[in-house]
Amino acid sequence: MTGRTDLSQFGIDPLWLVLVKCVAVFAFLVLTVLIAILAERRVLAWMQRRIGPNRVGPFGLLQSLADGVKLALKEGLTPAGVDKPIYLLAPIISVVPAIVAYAVIPFGPVVSVFGHRTPLQLTDLPVAILFVLAVTSVGVYGIVLGGWASGSTYPLLGGLRSSAQVISYEIAMGLTFAAVFLLAGTMSTSGIVAAQEGRWYLFLLLPSFLVYVTAMVGETNRAPFDLPEAEGELVGGFHTEYSSLRFAMFMLAEYINMATVSGLAATMFLGGWHAPWPLSLIDGANTSWLPALWFVAKVWGSCSCSCGCALPCRVYVMTSSCGWAGRS
Repeated sequence: MTGRTDLSQFGIDPLWLVLVKCVAVFAFLVLTVLIAILAERRVLAWMQRRIGPNRVGPFGLLQSLADGVKLALKEGLTPAGVDKPIYLLAPIISVVPAIVAYAVIPFGPVVSVFGHRTPLQLTDLPVAILFVLAVTSVGVYGIVLGGWASGSTYPLLGGLRSSAQVISYEIAMGLTFAAVFLLAGTMSTSGIVAAQEGRWYLFLLLPSFLVYVTAMVGETNRAPFDLPEAEGELVGGFHTEYSSLRFAMFMLAEYINMATVSGLAATMFLGGWHAPWPLSLIDGANTSWLPALWFVAKVWGSCSCSCGCALPCRVYVMTSSCGWAGRS
């Protein structure tokens, strides 16, 4: 028995268990963000022959946490001339959809929590993947509104670039999902994972996976597609006028979006929570809490695809033409 899930198993959890799941998902996302930031800084330091984070905690492992606390405790400055309500609301609009999108990502099969049988997933929908696409698309409004409300040219240009980039690469990402839908026969994330038992779609749909990896880097504004933030052109882009906790929320949204697209990659193409071969041959590898470990490993491995430390920022026209006309 592998503990496979179906839609009838959702919506029946007691309130306390739903709250526990929400806290667990949020804790996982925050931990992923801290690890991704630390790993990125370590790789950059190694490439530039620097030491990197090495002061806070053993081997500098707590540096990301210290930076987050520092930003949270800093005084928030509001520049003159901003549209204050929208200026303050924009970071929230960015970070909330990034967190909500993980509600339909499966971490594992059905397990027992204090005697209650429940899937390792907050919820699922018959159109779960479309829900993720819709929710993540809302996050760009926070970037656009933040750039517009800042009352400055550079943030406005960064916001406009972000909206154009999302439109460009959302289409390619949606088309890669179409092949998965047809092969799995469902749009629910738990159903797609169940359909990949014994055959990952990475090998069956390799061209779609490669297109998705490119689109997911463009969606998350990572190098070489970090045009909304292009420091050489826009001095930081849409969050130029933000500081303290508001700036940290924009950064949190960006890295959580990395975790979201990585979770989708694991769910859609890497077998979800199924153990990789040859571990899948071991009896019990896909039961109990072990599948959550496989899923987390896949997500953290996929996050590395979004850390383009050695890639230069591309020209804006080249990036747009690559998304629309297929030219680079």
